[in-house]
Amino acid sequence: MKKKIVFTLVFVLVTSMAMKGQLNEYKYIIVPKKFETFKKENQYMTSTMVKHLFTQKGFTPVYDDALPEDLANNRCLGLLASLSDDSSMFSTKVTVILKNCQSIEVYRTMEGKSKVKEYTGAYKDALENAFTSFDAMDYAYTPKKSEVKEVAEQPITVSFKDDVKKLDEEPQTTMVVKQEATLENQSYESIEPKSSTYTQPSVKSVQPTSTVSGLLYAQPIDNGYQLVDSTPKVVMKLMSTSMENVFLTDYQGNSGMVMQKDGKWFLEYAEGGEKKLKELNIKF
Repeated sequence: MKKKIVFTLVFVLVTSMAMKGQLNEYKYIIVPKKFETFKKENQYMTSTMVKHLFTQKGFTPVYDDALPEDLANNRCLGLLASLSDDSSMFSTKVTVILKNCQSIEVYRTMEGKSKVKEYTGAYKDALENAFTSFDAMDYAYTPKKSEVKEVAEQPITVSFKDDVKKLDEEPQTTMVVKQEATLENQSYESIEPKSSTYTQPSVKSVQPTSTVSGLLYAQPIDNGYQLVDSTPKVVMKLMSTSMENVFLTDYQGNSGMVMQKDGKWFLEYAEGGEKKLKELNIKF
């Protein structure tokens, strides 16, 4: 039995180290808001949890509906995450799979298992077990040679802004030398001063947009708390993380985070592409 356990650990370590070079070629991990194995978006908070765990392992995860510009222009910069769910009535079993832009599987984690009865807690536990496959990788994004060469071959423009020559004739003209990598593209350009109508925008400090009304009572549940009002009605559920006083939550269909700062509790979430911040009055 001991030999089998040691063999398994060595196998996982060797496999992780072998895959490290391949994963380093990818800048992003694309996390679906709804995995194919589920009926609802972010069901059991699986999308939130997968994105959170990839961040913990040093990757740069993004949701599939919020791709950064470089990834939107070049889908091959990222790997698409998916879940293989082999759960039964008595246990939850999930495997995380990463595929490239050609839908070719690049990496598959070990199967994470959990016997927690509550679904959200069970998937959280199983995913955390599956993500131990990334522990020995020490991931660091390294662009492919072709990408580095493409950037290096772009024309280099040097502007000698301080090397100014003025003519004695009127009107006075400023000449600026624009030098590029090739002699054929070198040129001289006349720059006339232009009046500007630009005004400095006012800067407002970020403050909580509102406060969730009423006192909320924290009741312990598996892997976190549920917040109820005086009705009593469950307002939201808080899922524990590895960080103290930081919880994952789902507020009105939006993935968010509840955290404590300066003795106060705050709810942070995104709604319609806009960041929202609400202050909470929680009694534990």
